[in-house]
Amino acid sequence: MIRFKQSLGALGLLALAALPYPAIADGAQDNKIENVRKVPPPGIEVPAEVREELNRGIAQLGGEIESLKATLKPNLKDLLPDVQIYHNAVRYALQYGEFFNANELNTARKLLEQGMERAKALSAGVPTWTTQTGLVVRGYVSKIDGSVQPYGLVVPASYSANSPSKFRVDIWFHGRGENLSEVNFLREHQTYAGEFTPANAFVIHPYGRYCNANKLAGEVDTFEALEHVKKHYPVDDNRVSVRGFSMGGAACWQFAAHFPGDWVAAAPGAGFSETADFLKVFQNEKVQPTWYEKALWHIYDCTDYALNLYNLPTVAYSGEKDSQKQAADMMEKAMTKEGISLTHIIGPGAGHFYEAKAKQEVIRRVDAIVAKGRNPVPNHVRFTTWWLRYNRAFWVTVEGMGAEWERGTVDAEITDERSIKIATKNITALTLSMPTGLCPLDNTVPPTITIDGKKLKGNPVWSDRSFETHLSKLDGAWQVVASLDSETLRKKPGLQGPIDDAFMDSFLFVSPTGTPLNAQIGAWVQAEKTHAIVHWRQQYRGEARLKNDSEVSVEDIASHNLVLWGDPSSNKILAQIADRLPIKWTNAGIVVGGKTYSADKHAPILIFPNPLNPKRYVALNSGFTFREYDYLNNARQVPKLPDYAVVDTSQPITSRAPGGIVDAGFFNERWELKAQK
Repeated sequence: MIRFKQSLGALGLLALAALPYPAIADGAQDNKIENVRKVPPPGIEVPAEVREELNRGIAQLGGEIESLKATLKPNLKDLLPDVQIYHNAVRYALQYGEFFNANELNTARKLLEQGMERAKALSAGVPTWTTQTGLVVRGYVSKIDGSVQPYGLVVPASYSANSPSKFRVDIWFHGRGENLSEVNFLREHQTYAGEFTPANAFVIHPYGRYCNANKLAGEVDTFEALEHVKKHYPVDDNRVSVRGFSMGGAACWQFAAHFPGDWVAAAPGAGFSETADFLKVFQNEKVQPTWYEKALWHIYDCTDYALNLYNLPTVAYSGEKDSQKQAADMMEKAMTKEGISLTHIIGPGAGHFYEAKAKQEVIRRVDAIVAKGRNPVPNHVRFTTWWLRYNRAFWVTVEGMGAEWERGTVDAEITDERSIKIATKNITALTLSMPTGLCPLDNTVPPTITIDGKKLKGNPVWSDRSFETHLSKLDGAWQVVASLDSETLRKKPGLQGPIDDAFMDSFLFVSPTGTPLNAQIGAWVQAEKTHAIVHWRQQYRGEARLKNDSEVSVEDIASHNLVLWGDPSSNKILAQIADRLPIKWTNAGIVVGGKTYSADKHAPILIFPNPLNPKRYVALNSGFTFREYDYLNNARQVPKLPDYAVVDTSQPITSRAPGGIVDAGFFNERWELKAQK
């Protein structure tokens, strides 16, 4: 730990005041399951004349957008989301009651004006904001639900459209703000540059789909925003860093620990880095997870991934008196176990803010790391994972595990120009891949790959200095294989569950049009479908795609994860695949792993490769699985159900569960039911 002596004084107080959404510890009231406050909070009553005025503005801008869709030249169509973000922000706030004070009504007027200005400029073919420096807000269309999502951008003064140089990029994750509507987000990022604005650097401010610590869909948002920036601006891939404070510090920890090969540096401040201890310390909550909830903590408990910081320079910051210092303390302990010493800058006397002198030290250290740049092909890669979605570091990609939710490790080293040595644990498939121009291996002879003691001959290094070899553990022995693609059903990255994983890529809700097997179950299905649609909008700021079962096309099956609501009697798509799912409907009831549950009060929830398109998921009767109680603290916002569950619908729906969970578990690595724990 590194401490800096300086009194708070005016500088420290100003630093605290500069935070747009200061974090405030949730009180004991937020531990009461039976009395959960609404997130986002209820908005104010909008006067009738103002509502009418805003509706006119929304309709006018909406008309301009529809006209642009029909008339824009192909090379300009990608800029339409930069107009739509203004329209959506005001429309959503008015439609969903998310104006939180009277000042936001004036902001809405201004946003509609700005949207019209951009629409007119785009129509004239002069989108000036694409070359603007300073504070800019932009938008893109998300693959997840087709929604238009905003992000903020600080464009350096040194940038010009003809600049031959590539630029440093910092990604800054925002803190918790339950009133961070799209209206407030757009206002903030046109008026406030943020905590850190390095010279000659772009700073991306992801919306993160509201207030979820950039988890799940919020995680996807970050990568989609980054890709949009790369498409429109010159980005140096070897000088992209991740930073954040408070809830944003938690986001920074998880991007650092899960994607260590993507960044040149990580600089988390405060936040949380794991679930159980943080909720005890910060929330004073008695944490009592089920066995599968505890397993699912391995998704976002960064302490489990501390080894991954071996190759990623990390500079943590905490205020000395901040309860969220706990996050870096926990990471420090976990990193020490891996032989890594954490650089932890401590602001003396500081609470939940950057102390001035300590902040300058963070800046100095991060700038020095970024100036050196990322090494995309380090000689030695150490990597660990518990979940196949988090599967890559530099030139090593994990393609299969012996068992998810148990620790898997890879230690891979280029020992000389003709040799690679690898040791693994709980890993069954790997890809070694070095991009064009960067492979340090001898290109005159295939390298020798020694993996877990077995020597194999890798593929040759190509003349462009690229290299790729696939390794698979077959019948307990490692082999070099031509491809890891296989018709055999198995868990693999992006197709490994749990249920919430269906909502990290394009998904489509499919409504039943037939008669359900049981009226009570039918009513439960309808209630849960409505809940999923409403809460997707509230927590992930999109409008879920929705079709009836009779409307689903071949293209839909090819393009989306299908979320099927109902049972084989009520849902036509489910009827087509029911006999190919591991959970069965029979005359006796619903059969799960040899157990039968009466169909009059039980409903299954699951995720499984779609038998109609095994490259996509099918999910049954569920949206994302954490609920209202979990919205109150970001550390709770993790999946609450595994690959499948059976719900007793006669038990009440609560702020934590869709009814009584009488059975739940994970499928094995071949997507088969495995024994309960």
